Amino acid sequence: MKKSRTSGTTGEAPASTAEPPGRAAPQAPGVTVRAPDSPAEETFAAAAAAFMAGRDAQVRSDLQFEDVPAPKRLAPYATAIAATVQRDDADIAWGRLVLLYDPDGQQGWEGSFRLVAYIRAEVEPEIAADPLLGEVGWSWLSEALDTHVPGYAVPSGTITRVITEGFGAKRDELPLTGFELRASWSPTGPGGPWGSTGPGPGTSDLDTLDLSAHIAAWCDCLSAAAGLEPPGTRALRQPGCG
Repeated sequence: MKKSRTSGTTGEAPASTAEPPGRAAPQAPGVTVRAPDSPAEETFAAAAAAFMAGRDAQVRSDLQFEDVPAPKRLAPYATAIAATVQRDDADIAWGRLVLLYDPDGQQGWEGSFRLVAYIRAEVEPEIAADPLLGEVGWSWLSEALDTHVPGYAVPSGTITRVITEGFGAKRDELPLTGFELRASWSPTGPGGPWGSTGPGPGTSDLDTLDLSAHIAAWCDCLSAAAGLEPPGTRALRQPGCG
C-alpha cells in the first residue's frame, strides 16, 4: 500500500488517498518508467559499455577526455563523451560525441542507433576565410569514417565559420576565428543499415557495429580540426603554426 501523509498516529492513509489493490500508483507528469531489465535497456547498457570501452582504447597524448552529460530529449537512451586538444597549455579544439538509441528508430536514422558529433577549433583568419573550409572540414569526417568504421548511413551535417569580437570591457581583445562542425550518422554493419529490413541490433550484434571504430574516426576528425593531421585526413594547417 502506498504511504501518504497521515493524521494522528495510526499510520493509516486516509481512504480518499489510498490506492486500490492491484492498481499502479499514478506517474508524475513527464516521467517515463521502463520495465527493469527490458530488452531495450539491456541493449543500450551493452552499447554504452562498448562506447566507453572505445573511448578508453584511444591512447592519444594529444587528446584529453572528459565526462559530459548526454542530451535528454533526442532519444529515449543517450550517452556522451568529450575531448579537448591542447597545445602549449592552451585549448585549441574541443569536441563531443553522443550515442543515441531508440528501440523504435527515428525518421532518417535507418536504424536504432545514431551518433551526433560536435567539433569546434580555433583557426587563423585566412583559413576561416578560405572558401574550401567547408569542403575540407567535411572531408575530415568522411575520410575518417571511411578509414575506420565497417559501415555508416545517412550522414548529415554543417560547417560553420565563427568570428568572435570583443566589446566594452573586452574591446582590447583580438578577434578570434573558429571552425565548427555539427554532424550525425547511423552506425551500420558491413552489409548496410540496421533496421532496413527488421528491428535494430540486439546485444549480440554490437560487435558488428563496432562503436569503438566510430570513436576513433571522431578523434581523427577532431585532431584534423586542431591541425594535427591524423592518418587518412587532410589538415588545413600544420602542427606548430599559428
